Amino acid sequence: QVQLVESGGGSVQAGGSLRLSCAASGRFFSTYRMGWFRQAPGKEREFVAAISGSGGGGLTNYADSVKGRFTISRDNAKNIVNLQMNNVKPEDTALYYCAADERPYPMQYRYWGQGTQVTVSS
Repeated sequence: QVQLVESGGGSVQAGGSLRLSCAASGRFFSTYRMGWFRQAPGKEREFVAAISGSGGGGLTNYADSVKGRFTISRDNAKNIVNLQMNNVKPEDTALYYCAADERPYPMQYRYWGQGTQVTVSS
């Protein structure tokens, strides 16, 4: 069982930056694919960014809406994955979730955190 705890959410003005972190339990964190998702009020949850495990070389991919502004990274020694959010926009306002899976390309991530709220004001 993997437990995920997000932190770093808050309120920020448009154009500002925010850094989200996700602390994970588990002995095999370095092998897990890690992802960030978000859900805005009245909308479905959507993919934000993902980073592969050690077997995948730590490759990253991003939603088009955040490409060039957000960066996902991981620290396998500390069992942490981060999401650096720069030049944020009001449309980035959402509840952000961290997710993990042992599989390299999961259709549905198996483990989820409780979420951390990000609010961007114009």
